[in-house]
Amino acid sequence: MKFPPFIFTLVLPLIAAGKPNVLFIFADDMTHAAVGALGHPEVKTPNLDKLFASGTSFTHAYNPGGWNGAICVASRNMLMTGRRLWFAKKEEPQLKKEMVPAGKTWPQIMKKAGYTTYMTGKWHVRADAGSMFDHVGDVRPGMPNQVKEGYLRPVEGQPDKWDPADPKHGGFWKGGKHWSEVEADTAVKFLAQAKKDTKPFFFYLSFNAPHDPRQAPQKYLDMYPVEKVGVPANFLPEYPHNKVMKAPHELRDEKLIPMPRTPYAVQVNRREYFAIITHLDTQIGRVLDALDANGQRENTLIVFTADHGLSVGRHGLVGKQNMYDHSIRVPYVISGLDIEKGKKITSPIYLQDSIPTILEMTNVGVPKHIQFDSFVPVLEGKSKGHTQIYSAYVDSQRAFTKEGYKLILYPGGEIARLFNLKKDPLERVDLLENGKGKKKAKELLAALKAEAKEWGDTLELGEYPKLK
Repeated sequence: MKFPPFIFTLVLPLIAAGKPNVLFIFADDMTHAAVGALGHPEVKTPNLDKLFASGTSFTHAYNPGGWNGAICVASRNMLMTGRRLWFAKKEEPQLKKEMVPAGKTWPQIMKKAGYTTYMTGKWHVRADAGSMFDHVGDVRPGMPNQVKEGYLRPVEGQPDKWDPADPKHGGFWKGGKHWSEVEADTAVKFLAQAKKDTKPFFFYLSFNAPHDPRQAPQKYLDMYPVEKVGVPANFLPEYPHNKVMKAPHELRDEKLIPMPRTPYAVQVNRREYFAIITHLDTQIGRVLDALDANGQRENTLIVFTADHGLSVGRHGLVGKQNMYDHSIRVPYVISGLDIEKGKKITSPIYLQDSIPTILEMTNVGVPKHIQFDSFVPVLEGKSKGHTQIYSAYVDSQRAFTKEGYKLILYPGGEIARLFNLKKDPLERVDLLENGKGKKKAKELLAALKAEAKEWGDTLELGEYPKLK
């Protein structure tokens, strides 16, 4: 029997009214461990700590990689479309013309299921945000402008012309108010608007922080005296394989700290990184407080994660264009409804697994074009989820993580590195450099070649002398 269109207009809001709200909070450039609740000894994140305590966190959440220096572009494209890395890259030019009208993006799927959709903050997706969301707030570019004074600094013994608390440098201060505060203001306003709606909401709240320029009000900087900021145990003055990595040291964000890296320069930059994270935490707290005040918390699924990680002085690197855990892993927590509180799951997930997971948890249904996997069975203890993780950066880097080992490849230089992540989580001891692990590396290489096809990866991986 066919029903007239007006029937669906009447029934859909009634069906949707029983569904939970969704608040997806997204940070930028936030490494996996930069949350107090995850054991970080320095960074202060009281509001995120409460959120992590209220839900289940995944300690090994990954972004699969990127097809250019702006890793966030690939991360966000995958998150909107549900397509795996190289499929998403291939389809990116058509996103505006085809994917959006076809209604295949995550927010459009939610809208079709009866949700009112909201977005504010960083976008960095080819399509117009207004074509995907019902309500769009302050759409921000990929990053606030970084002025020349913010690069190649500090140099010990020389005056530092950069002051992260001074609005004269623009960046996050452009417009007169810190962008994180503006984004939180809009979020609070949208939540109040959603409270008056009979339909549930899907809210994509995307902060630019803690991306550089790492600026914050002075009181947050004062929480982290430079001399008390630790230097990472895997600090290096320079990365030894820089030349075969597609020149990371020549990329924009690698030029924030002078070469060779010094402990002092790393301390200063990490101080600013921690300060903007704590300032971000305050803004997230404001949003969660508004959710509570509106009586929306009880029926809202909340996810907090980030688009990718960041080095900030580890391995002689500053940015995220590398295959180390500090750059490919992100913090991840899901909270609300009947999700177990205070639980930590070590099974690996991709942050883009959020799409089918939320679609399943809201009874929306997962369309066939979505290539990521729901981790609902992992939450329910019925599955261990992914057993291996694929990672890639342009045509110069590949990595494969399985059974506690990670293989990193630099195809252009025929260089392979192998790490035992259980014994060496900071990835300091290359087993192949020590003449060990050849058999395990060969196993991982074979598995990587098979998995690469599932990601649309056509790169010829070549030969590696240390594996012969």
